[in-house]
Amino acid sequence: MKTKTIILTIILTAIITASQFFGGKNYYHPEFREKQNSNGLAYAYPPAVGILSNSKNCLSCHINNGLWKDDDKTIIDILDKDTKKSFKQPDGTFLIEVKRWEQKNLLTVIGRKKDNAISAPYRNAWLYIDQTTIGTNSLSKFAPNWEVNLPMSCRVVGDKLPGYEDAEITSLPMTIQPLTNAMDADIQLQVMLTKGESVKGNAEEGMLGNYFERKVKLVVK
Repeated sequence: MKTKTIILTIILTAIITASQFFGGKNYYHPEFREKQNSNGLAYAYPPAVGILSNSKNCLSCHINNGLWKDDDKTIIDILDKDTKKSFKQPDGTFLIEVKRWEQKNLLTVIGRKKDNAISAPYRNAWLYIDQTTIGTNSLSKFAPNWEVNLPMSCRVVGDKLPGYEDAEITSLPMTIQPLTNAMDADIQLQVMLTKGESVKGNAEEGMLGNYFERKVKLVVK
């Protein structure tokens, strides 16, 4: 009886595995699936800037044709995840100081202040990139010798964060860590606010979007 139970279990496991493999698409990353889940992730491929090509910004594929060009209502901020304090400087750049081997948890906050006159973008994409790494053999396009767990993302708006109640935003954590050979670095935060869907094979059609850049200074203390 015990032997029959073991054999039956093996057969059922094989059937379930086969049905999952042959019955649908095999997704290596859950964020590439077509449907949205309840946590607001946008199922979209990450940016190709400097990763899959030598493109320097999002405008190599997308056009800057949206309704959200005004900076006064656009929210692009980087916060300390624990204290919620912004790293933004008076000139609009961001200064992030980290002790060597320390892990710093950040929040990337992107969106628009609510405006009844203009419909808000419903999807934000962003990328942290060191321009000096474009065209190199490095798979990481973040600052050299800095560890990072989420340098890019594409996310549907709707996140809630104290202080941003009057805005449509995305808010996602990222952890950075300077390693032994890490040095001070100047990187870019590239942002696309979007609405609609691009036509397959032609990213310039079917989607409204506006592109923004922010300078980020990483300093090893």
